[in-house]
Amino acid sequence: MSPLDALATGATRILFFTGKGGVGKTSVACATAVRLADAGKRVLLVSTDPASNLDEVLGTALDGTPRDVAGVRGLQALNIDPEAAAHAYRERVVGPYRGVLPASAVARIEEQLSGACTLEIAAFDAFTALLAGGGPAATADHVVFDTAPTGHTLRLLALPAAWTGFIDTNTTGTSCLGPLAGLQGRVDAYRRSLDALQDAATTTMVLVTRPDASPVAEAARTSTELRALGIGAQRLVVNGLFRATDPSDALAVALEQRGRASIARLPDALSGLPRLEIALSGIAPMGIDGLRAFGQAQGLPVAPATPDVDADPLDELVESIAATGRGVVFTMGKGGVGKTTIAAAIAVRLADRGHEVHLTTTDPAAHVAATIGEAVPRLHVTRIDPVAETRAYTAEVLATAGAGLDVEGRALLEEDLRSPCTEEIAVFRAFARAVDAGTRGFVVLDTAPTGHTLLLLDAAEAYHREVARASTGTLPEAVGQLLPRLRDPQFSRVLLVTLPEATPVHEAAHLQADLARAGIAPFAWVVNQSLAVTPGVHDPLLRQRAAREVPWIEEVVQRHAPRTACVAMHADAPVGADALRRLAGCGSPVRG
Repeated sequence: MSPLDALATGATRILFFTGKGGVGKTSVACATAVRLADAGKRVLLVSTDPASNLDEVLGTALDGTPRDVAGVRGLQALNIDPEAAAHAYRERVVGPYRGVLPASAVARIEEQLSGACTLEIAAFDAFTALLAGGGPAATADHVVFDTAPTGHTLRLLALPAAWTGFIDTNTTGTSCLGPLAGLQGRVDAYRRSLDALQDAATTTMVLVTRPDASPVAEAARTSTELRALGIGAQRLVVNGLFRATDPSDALAVALEQRGRASIARLPDALSGLPRLEIALSGIAPMGIDGLRAFGQAQGLPVAPATPDVDADPLDELVESIAATGRGVVFTMGKGGVGKTTIAAAIAVRLADRGHEVHLTTTDPAAHVAATIGEAVPRLHVTRIDPVAETRAYTAEVLATAGAGLDVEGRALLEEDLRSPCTEEIAVFRAFARAVDAGTRGFVVLDTAPTGHTLLLLDAAEAYHREVARASTGTLPEAVGQLLPRLRDPQFSRVLLVTLPEATPVHEAAHLQADLARAGIAPFAWVVNQSLAVTPGVHDPLLRQRAAREVPWIEEVVQRHAPRTACVAMHADAPVGADALRRLAGCGSPVRG
């Protein structure tokens, strides 16, 4: 029995697949859903990732309505689209008032429902409807959730309790109040979804990881946080275990040892979980045939010729950026492509050149400090902490907008600030302040995975209004200047980080198109962890994967990127300043 057959056998009705970006959540979730459907079950596969790639993996165009997946009887799939969910949610709230209230009053309600808070509430509302067994989930034997990377997913899973608690304690019926209006009367659904999450007979949380220290550590933290939410039924899938077949290949031997060591040192939170292991494959798990083959034993591939790829080293990009003397560098892309590593390497190399550098992150699962690992002269490392930012923002609003209120008015304001919406506003303001610091030196900003970053950027205009309304009525300078600065190519330099694989390349291309609509042009692309530019690779499986990379690197260079840097695969995890310096210096002569 293959590992995925074992996962599908005796599966609970609801399966969540979560983990750090790039560990293969979507591949494992899709392959499991296909196996369940092939066994005669009715399966609904749902992506909660704002940057979902279910369409590409399944080879079926998807939207917010369940679609039959071609070639798999009994399998339907959908993407929860935050924008579409927000539109439906707004109509549910506003619709009953059209033709009843004056047009000006309806317009005011619509204005209240235009913010980013509504986007999050609407996506959460759609998610809980499925989790509670409503809509298209009602007739499914299994509902399989393919989730966004960990930080975003933990917030989503915490929301049923957060919103239920907020509604229970909201005695005035005001606050967040446009956005919250559609939640009233749905508390029972949120309680049912919370019950489903916490019922081991109904829901299993599948933690997917690669056999590397960083994703394993993140899976361990996720396991602990899920238990704190009362979600105890968990399994562990270690995806991409590599076995070297050529002892003369130093990289292959080192990669195998790295994987074995990660498994041998599993943290306590994971070591007691039921565990399945999936071997690294030279074949991409794309399309239904690829998904059915995923996880099955394969013969040894015939080693293809070593590919010929030329590219800039990362240091050449750093040299161009350093010459400008100040500004903000963003690393963006799909989860798991190495944005944090690339951001840290750039920050170290800018500091090495004598610049004062501030390295920070908007990723809820921040790893920047661990990646740097040691003090580097002129480099200051922080993170945008949602809890601390929310506390500071709440104190500021109470000290300004709340200063002149009577007891009742202050109580209403305090209730408003307890809404989960407040965290989004507070994080956005901290993001604006971090960008503002680029006027005084270099700021390197490691952003959250694509979907969450897009929501943050899309929210800019809406937050202008929310911040002004909720605080003093005066927009902070850093917030007011945010969009012009993001659009200024002399100030902001966006680096799109990708792996040389189909899904990360295409997700980065979609991100580039979204940024163009916002008036933001990327400075360069960085292709990370490339075996094709790594010297001395002999192992047949690694050479097969190197050859597989070439079309995707060529697509980046020829169709998408204004300029490209390639970073080689390293035997050791790139942690610590010296390892980051070696990573930045690797590359080969420029092509194109």
